[in-house]
Amino acid sequence: MKNVSILVPETAIIEAVADPNYMFKAVNQFLVASGREPLFNVQLVGLTREVRLDNRLYSVHTDKLLDEVDKTDLIFIPAISGDIATALELNKEMIPWIVAQYRSGAEVASLCIGAFLLASTGLLNGKKCSTHWNAANEFRNMFPQVELVDGSIITEEQRIYSSGGANSYWRLLLYLVEKYTDRDTAILASKYFAVDIDRESQRSFMMFRGQKEHADTAILQAQLFIEENFQGRITVDELADRYAIGRRSFERRFKKATSNTVVEYMQRIKIEAAKRSFESSRKNINEVMYDVGYTDTKAFRTVFKKITGLTPIEYRNKYNKQAVLN
Repeated sequence: MKNVSILVPETAIIEAVADPNYMFKAVNQFLVASGREPLFNVQLVGLTREVRLDNRLYSVHTDKLLDEVDKTDLIFIPAISGDIATALELNKEMIPWIVAQYRSGAEVASLCIGAFLLASTGLLNGKKCSTHWNAANEFRNMFPQVELVDGSIITEEQRIYSSGGANSYWRLLLYLVEKYTDRDTAILASKYFAVDIDRESQRSFMMFRGQKEHADTAILQAQLFIEENFQGRITVDELADRYAIGRRSFERRFKKATSNTVVEYMQRIKIEAAKRSFESSRKNINEVMYDVGYTDTKAFRTVFKKITGLTPIEYRNKYNKQAVLN
């Protein structure tokens, strides 16, 4: 029997507590229906017997307090809401327990923005992690020692797991079901919960907003210049000269401030503009390509797919049904 401990932090998102609870209890039912023994002992664990969530709209009654759990096999850290720093302060007493259980052999999985609480333990230092794309910049600022993986739905490293944004944590739940049981059971669970078992990226959902929460004024000005002039051809040398910085120093400072190379930043700005055009206009692929400053169809398609995980046609068809009908 595997002990599964689903934490119930203060300010947790109720769905991120309920969904893993539902998933693993349902898997127990699937196993019993197939003539096997249930595998998971699922418990809600918290600092108090009752946790009020979503402005006290919901009340969650925990099965055990942290100090009542001697040993567990798998810990889920659900997404948290509201001001992150406040949420981390409210739940700081969970940190030593998570660390102690991990060092005793437990696996730890964060769901969406639960990655912030996981990173607060220090267990992610030097490791890869995923979280909601919208929180990526804040995460990098708070935990520079963690390697945030853009666009990845799940990461796994040394018994630590993380998932991407919002409902993408269902992919991690299925991944762990398959790991603990088998592929057939995971497929059954995916069908029961109507979740695509093999989707691997949240890149097509991402909106690039640039990393501007830094103190390098010259680089910030360069970012704004790129964003205002992305339709044209801008070179690294031009930018370095514009802000009177040597090219190598400019590239180094830009990467440090934005977590992107200059070329990557320009590509992402162009592709973000192309995405918006595909979503809201009836322009064809070539029209959008020229609008954002590309003249080579193959290059545009390659960069677009690298960033979004979809081809331009696939993206337009996915997010602009009116364009498809016409």
